Amino acid sequence: MKTFLFAWNPKKWNWETLEGDIEQIEETGKTTLQWSVQSHKKIKPGDRAFLVRLGQEPKGIMAAGFVTTPPFLTQHWSGSDKLVNRVMIDFEVILNSDFEPLLNLDLLNHGNLSKGTWTPQSSGIEINPTIVDELEAVWFNFLATQKIRNNPFVTSELEEQKSYSEGTPNQVVVTKYERNPYARKTCIEHYRSWLHPQV
Repeated sequence: MKTFLFAWNPKKWNWETLEGDIEQIEETGKTTLQWSVQSHKKIKPGDRAFLVRLGQEPKGIMAAGFVTTPPFLTQHWSGSDKLVNRVMIDFEVILNSDFEPLLNLDLLNHGNLSKGTWTPQSSGIEINPTIVDELEAVWFNFLATQKIRNNPFVTSELEEQKSYSEGTPNQVVVTKYERNPYARKTCIEHYRSWLHPQV
C-alpha cells in the first residue's frame, strides 16, 4: 500500500459541501469524494490518502481516507477543455478549520517528517515511504489529543446496539474502531509478541 498527499486550496475552489460531507462521515463512517491525482500511474485502489489544506492559513493536513478507484479522466474544475486524472476517495475523517485544528505545517516540517513535501504544486503526489509510519503515528496522536468532532480512532466514537432478553430492552455500548494503519500495525505487533514470545 502506497500513501499519497492530495491538496485543497480554498483560494481556487470553494468547498461548499464541507460541513455536509463531515455530517455524512458522522452518520455513515465515510464520505466519498473525487480528487485530482498527479501520480496517476502509481496510485491504486486501497492506497492511503491524506489531504492538506494550502493557499491560506490555517494550512495543514485536514483529512484522511483510502483510494477506492483506479484513476479516470474528467474535466478540469475550472470548466476548461483540459482533462485531469482523478480518483475516488473514501474519507474517514475531515476537519473543518473553522471549528477544529489542523495538523499544521510546523509539525509536519519537524524531525523526520521534514523529508516530506507538504506544500505540493500538484494534488496527489506519493509521500516518501520512509516517513509514512511516522506520519500515521503523528496523525493518530493528533486526532486522539485534539478536540475533533467526529474522530473514528478514539473510544469517544460509540455505536449503540440494543439487545433484547425476555422482552426487556438492554442497551449495549460497543466501541467503534476504524482501520487506521498505524493502530492496526501497533496492535498486530503487540499481539504477535504476546502470542509468540521470544524463547
